[in-house]
Amino acid sequence: MGARLMLRFFRPALNRTWRFLRQVSGDDAYERYLRLYAANQKKHRHQAPPLSREAFFKAWQDEKWDGIKRCC
Repeated sequence: MGARLMLRFFRPALNRTWRFLRQVSGDDAYERYLRLYAANQKKHRHQAPPLSREAFFKAWQDEKWDGIKRCC
């Protein structure tokens, strides 16, 4: 099997795996936020502008780590 044929065969699988890994790790969270924002903007026309990447990750981290995070 030639290198080009192998690349054509494996590239879609590698792309799907990469997208999956980014989704599970949260690496694509900002891109998902922007897609959701754009979809909801059609319904809510007077919406504030989307957060910047920095503000989004700060809010995400604050939500994740603020307050007591233990069971007992």
